[in-house]
Amino acid sequence: MKGSKESLIELAHYKMPFGKYKGEFLIDIPEYYYTWFLQKGFPEGKLGMMMQQMHEIKINGLEDLIKKVKREFPR
Repeated sequence: MKGSKESLIELAHYKMPFGKYKGEFLIDIPEYYYTWFLQKGFPEGKLGMMMQQMHEIKINGLEDLIKKVKREFPR
């Protein structure tokens, strides 16, 4: 796995590849969407892992951290 800095930057810039929020940054997707996936099952692989991380970030009120990373490390 990449270093935590690189992983956080990637998470901040990752976009949803499917569904209702296709093309949206994961940070911009509402918490309830992640809660639904928590109940039904996250996708397998990298996307599922990132969605689980984003769920934890949102329920712990850390969205501003990801938004700051997104601003300070543009792609």
